[in-house]
Amino acid sequence: MMNQQLLEKAKEIRERAYTPYSKFKVGAALVTKSGKTYEGCNIENAAYPVTCCAERVAIFKAIADGETEFQEMAVVADTARPVPPCGSCRQVMSEFFPSDMKIHTSNLSGNVKTMTMEELLPFSFAQSDLAAE
Repeated sequence: MMNQQLLEKAKEIRERAYTPYSKFKVGAALVTKSGKTYEGCNIENAAYPVTCCAERVAIFKAIADGETEFQEMAVVADTARPVPPCGSCRQVMSEFFPSDMKIHTSNLSGNVKTMTMEELLPFSFAQSDLAAE
């Protein structure tokens, strides 16, 4: 899937976001190595810590469907610059995405910034850090 199509899917799913508190809608679209696309939007809760971001919704949907290998992701929000994923999302992304996977961030004006997982979260905490010596 071309990144423009992926960005469009993220923009479309953004409209389904449940954001009664922040009014800040985010959409994400994720392509697996098998070619399937998973979309996610942010879902807020009155108990703010249990809110789930669009990126994690898309990833968790794919994982729940048995997909574990990913190819590319797009994230869109109404921001001045291409929307950066939050720290929690970056950590989850680093758990499942290869370091060279491309992540396209964008805004509603069409500004796009593409980076790899390694560029998005260098020196991330990883499974190998849990190994006892």
